[in-house]
Amino acid sequence: MTRILVTGSAGFIGFHLCRLLLDEGFDVHGLDGMTPYYDVSLKQRRHALLRAHPRFGASEVMLEDRAGFDAAVDAFAPDVIVHLAAQAGVRYSLEAPRSYLDSNVTGTFNVIEAARRLRVRHLLISSSSSVYGANKRMPFTETDRTATPLSIYAATKMAGEALAHSYAHLWDIPTTMFRFFTVYGAWGRPDLAYFKFTEAILAGRPIDVYNNGQMFRDFTYVGDLVRGIRLLVDAVPVRPGGPEDIPEGDSLSPVAPYRVVNIGTSRKIGLMEFIAALEEALGRKAVCNFMEMQKGDVPATWADSELLHRLTGFRPQTDLRAGLAEFVEWYRSYYEV
Repeated sequence: MTRILVTGSAGFIGFHLCRLLLDEGFDVHGLDGMTPYYDVSLKQRRHALLRAHPRFGASEVMLEDRAGFDAAVDAFAPDVIVHLAAQAGVRYSLEAPRSYLDSNVTGTFNVIEAARRLRVRHLLISSSSSVYGANKRMPFTETDRTATPLSIYAATKMAGEALAHSYAHLWDIPTTMFRFFTVYGAWGRPDLAYFKFTEAILAGRPIDVYNNGQMFRDFTYVGDLVRGIRLLVDAVPVRPGGPEDIPEGDSLSPVAPYRVVNIGTSRKIGLMEFIAALEEALGRKAVCNFMEMQKGDVPATWADSELLHRLTGFRPQTDLRAGLAEFVEWYRSYYEV
């Protein structure tokens, strides 16, 4: 039985991934630092649901605590590591940049070091569409240049990708980086826009709409995202013999068993269209407070997910309205509104 370690298991995406892996028969151990960036009780509720499963175990430890982290990882001895834990949020990185360096750089380094020491079968690490930065060519493809980060968050994610590639090359660690695109769904993070919109609309408060609503995102349903991650677990990259061994359009490194994969719907949806779909799910209209673009944000994201399909046969395709309706149902139940 494959043993999978998931960092950030009490987080939004980690919780959903652990549930899927457990449903498919894997032994799963979760690691989470339970940081107070947002409501810790929500994280505790997620972990409590996972702990009810007989094949799930968990450790509460910070990635930066190398001794504690190593002890927890070594005790479980995973075959595969999926590293999701991170200090998230583009805007918060302007206020607390050091926390991003601690978690996303030092913490990721500790995860990669553990993968090297344990010789895991596959290391998978979450990155972000934010790394595409000022790139104006869309949809974003994995082979696009990513040298113009627009936020500290994006810069730390780029650093994680660079560290992972060097380790994959030096120590032959099969590594897959996956880049997320604006994830939404039940059990989500309260700091995310759709969560804040829902809270405000139900309370009768205006919502802040940046760049006067002229923004576009590749909104990805969390169930599709974790299905993509699960399938990528089996798509283990192999060091190529040379550039001639890399299929056209593949992001496989010419010098390492390392690949980058987008996970998105490949559909660019306007922010105002998204708000309209949320209004429909809530049965209420939003009062919009139109504002200028926030520092560090980008006007659009849009994924080319053909590589994901070629590797796994899977295409994220959950309808936006169906995904938001499920989120609203969960939100009303969880918060009793």
